[in-house]
Amino acid sequence: MSEFHFADVLIKPVITERSMEAAGMGKYTFLVNDDANKITIKRAISERFGVDVVSVNIINLPGKPKIAGRFKYRLPKRRKAIVTLAEGQEIPEIIEAV
Repeated sequence: MSEFHFADVLIKPVITERSMEAAGMGKYTFLVNDDANKITIKRAISERFGVDVVSVNIINLPGKPKIAGRFKYRLPKRRKAIVTLAEGQEIPEIIEAV
């Protein structure tokens, strides 16, 4: 089995008004690699931030069609993970980024 790196799984945290509201309840949202599964996401979050992950929910978002002048193109598909932490735990690096 190949070496595991959390940098290969986590792309970046999602910083929106809705995701910051959920962060107050212990749910954090991340953009993740398309090949990542719940187990690797849980392991990456635990290793990177030193927290206990209770559950991971994954959302696959399709690419959006765009038009710029006469050119039509499509944005790439994305994958989001909503990670629920154990009671009383938080990820201060994400909250401080706002």
